[in-house]
Order: sequence, then structure tokens, then C-alpha cells
Amino acid sequence: MKNKRLIVAISGASGAIYGIRLLEALQNTDIESHLVISRAGNITIAQETDYKVSDVRKLADKVYNIEDIGATIASGSFATLGMVVMPCSVKTMSEICTGVTSNLISRAADVALKERKRLVLGVREAPFHLGHLRTMTSLSEMGAIIAPPLPAFYPNPKTVDDIVNHSVGRILDLFEIENDLVQRWQGL
Repeated sequence: MKNKRLIVAISGASGAIYGIRLLEALQNTDIESHLVISRAGNITIAQETDYKVSDVRKLADKVYNIEDIGATIASGSFATLGMVVMPCSVKTMSEICTGVTSNLISRAADVALKERKRLVLGVREAPFHLGHLRTMTSLSEMGAIIAPPLPAFYPNPKTVDDIVNHSVGRILDLFEIENDLVQRWQGL
């Protein structure tokens, strides 16, 4: 692949900063970022962060409208490393699992699965009931990686940014994208 591309989606779950930080981290790489934000994601960005949605969009190399199911990222012929939905709402996760492709996020994720590309879902709602857990199991069996952004405490985080950075770094690790966001375990 001449241009390495990664699709990043921000859904409406709490934790929009994870998707934003992922986009910021990708700016320091040779990875071309392709962004789609759900309508609820726009609201969450405005409510939870100091970022304007327009500023978040500027962090990506290419931005798509949530309704544009004919976009390049909705095609299996569009070469990518895969896709990250970060944060991923239970609604978005459920649509992806059932093959409901009502918007560009679920369509692009469906394409990633059918093309056997890496699909990482940073599911951000809790607690989970049995239906949520079964949905995650089904997605895992289909090839998706369920990677809720859970804090690691062995690096002794001092700020929320430390916690966010570690989780984002671990997501980058799943795509073998070098980063310095993760404090690596050094053993005892």
C-alpha cells in the first residue's frame, strides 16, 4: 500500500477525547487519517471537550459526512490498515454486529470486517448487560477487536491525559504504529 490509511470514527459515546487524541497522534506518523463523526459524536465533542468540531475535523487528512454511504471508505477496494471506532457507543457496536449499515460508520466497519481488515472498537459504555456481552462476543468471532479504553495504573498516571494517552497508544499498537504514548512495562 503506497499510502497507509486508517479510518477513525468518533461515535456518540462518552470519551470523545480518545478519538481526538488518536487523530493527534496520527499526525506524527506517515498514516493518512480518514475521519467520520456521528451526529451524537459532534454533540459529545462539544459537551466533553474544549475542541470545536471544526478543529477536530482539521486533525484528519480526509473527512466524510456520516450520511455519505457512497464514500471511498465504504468500499472494499479502498486500501486501508483498518478502522478504529473510538469511542464506540453500544448503538454503533450493535449496528456493526448485525450488519445494519444505516450510516457511514457502520458501513465502513462492515466493509472492514468483510475484507478481513483490522476493526478495533473502543466500546465506552458500562455496565454491560448480557446482550452487550453477546454482541461483543459475536463481533470478536467475526474478527473485530473489542478494546475498551480502560486505564492502566502500572505507569502511575498523574493526569487524565496520561490515562488517555496510554489507551490511545495501545490502540496504535494494535495497528503496529510506533508511538511514545505508552509507558512500556519494564518488569519487576
